[in-house]
Amino acid sequence: MKHNSLPILLKNPKILLIGGGNVARQKAQVLNENKIEFRIITKHCLDEIFTLTSDINIKNFELSDLEESIVIDATGNMEVSNALLAYKKEHQLLLNVVDVPRLCDFYFMALTPNKPLQIAVSSNGASPTVAKYFRDECEALIPKDIETYLAKKQQEREAKVIDISQTNKELQALNAKVYLVGCGLGNPDLLTLKAYKIMQSVDVVLYDNLISEEIMALIPKTTEKVYVGKKKGHHSKSQEEIHEVILHYVQQRKSVARLKSGDPYVFGRGAEEKLFLEALGISTQVIPGISSSISAPMFGDIPITARDYASSFSIVSPHSKGHSLNLTWIDLLHRKNHTVVVLMGLSRIVEIVDEAKKQGVIQSKPCAIISNASRPNQKITRCTLESLEEASKEMIRPSILVFGEVVNVFNT
Repeated sequence: MKHNSLPILLKNPKILLIGGGNVARQKAQVLNENKIEFRIITKHCLDEIFTLTSDINIKNFELSDLEESIVIDATGNMEVSNALLAYKKEHQLLLNVVDVPRLCDFYFMALTPNKPLQIAVSSNGASPTVAKYFRDECEALIPKDIETYLAKKQQEREAKVIDISQTNKELQALNAKVYLVGCGLGNPDLLTLKAYKIMQSVDVVLYDNLISEEIMALIPKTTEKVYVGKKKGHHSKSQEEIHEVILHYVQQRKSVARLKSGDPYVFGRGAEEKLFLEALGISTQVIPGISSSISAPMFGDIPITARDYASSFSIVSPHSKGHSLNLTWIDLLHRKNHTVVVLMGLSRIVEIVDEAKKQGVIQSKPCAIISNASRPNQKITRCTLESLEEASKEMIRPSILVFGEVVNVFNT
């Protein structure tokens, strides 16, 4: 196969298309989609072609009909092709004889839709199917808002402001793919389909000790896996360090999935990561996950808003930024017909119980601890505020606490 073709773009070309059958229809569709001016000469014409152009002359083609310097022969008739080839010897004419590459002066490329940024792929006539396949692969790389961005760059060029280094940085951010993926409770059956698809497709996965082994097993072996959690003898990575890890891979033009236990926006610091990335112009997609705040009680047979038991619920955490203690929510335990779900509370039970006593919360307040909800080693214990500290000694993390009459809806 020869590779001495030169891909070029012709501005406002005028084309003559000869033929009115299926092959001509395909070419007419391409020309119409790309808003190229063309006319047709054909003895017979498919009805569909009339919807693509009104400039159709129903007649036998003759060389005297030639006005354009670009001609597409879609007749499949070698008499017509030979006549055009002979004419071309003495006249300026670019000829495409459809499906006969050796007779073509130019090939049709597989084009992305007609937008300011357009990609054309050619197989030099060898296989339009191959060209279309890679055209589609290339199109998937173009950011959806590229038209707006190119309009901005056009304004800069007209103002003679051209900064190649800055443009490269902007393109890096524009084309970056970062996903904050909610992984729910750790049971892979409870992942959303979208979360699973993203985990299968990205270049890099960032995870911590809250992501279960079962979910990690779903990630392809070829995917780079980066641990950003707590290691033995070391503190867990700070949020700022995790930001820098994500940015490191984005700058390598890799797609990144940051796996988050539960839902990224429910005490998952997803908002902090999204704010950091979008401040740099890096578009970030958040994939919701099933939060343990609602689903873990369900797995413990605790309906958090059962009628006649609770008409509202709160989701709280005893941890503030920097791992400081947060007990500002204890007063919620006084409310009637109200459920309080405490995430990441197992390690703070002593402080929770002490503060509840100080604030006069009744010691018979029903409560429950649910560990590893939805997993094979799930464990639940029901107790009261008075016995909560003792009951917690046999429970392991991750666990949630539930306070309220709903704890005993199915346990009476």
